[in-house]
Amino acid sequence: MHPMDEEMRRCVDDCLACHRVCLTTLSQHCLDVGGKHVEPRHTRLMLACAEICRTSAFFMELGTEFHKRTCAVCAEVCAECAKSCEGFDDMQECAEACRRCAESCRRMAA
Repeated sequence: MHPMDEEMRRCVDDCLACHRVCLTTLSQHCLDVGGKHVEPRHTRLMLACAEICRTSAFFMELGTEFHKRTCAVCAEVCAECAKSCEGFDDMQECAEACRRCAESCRRMAA
């Protein structure tokens, strides 16, 4: 087993935080507010973001070399989710979690 370096540990933490924030925001905020918050594209993006974040964290924790590819996709999806969330005044926490994860994953994918 190889030890996880500090940058990878931070990326795992950022991915898991983004996963939690996206799911919590969607289920406990967007569904309650309704309207544009639950439009299909936005909802799918938040769910996709949560899932790729969880997958990327899992791949890093497994120590598989494929984590670079999942992190590359994760960075792309998180950046898109951040843009979508930035369109709402009440979703800045989610947008910030997505941006932070996207940046961490870009570094892991490099």
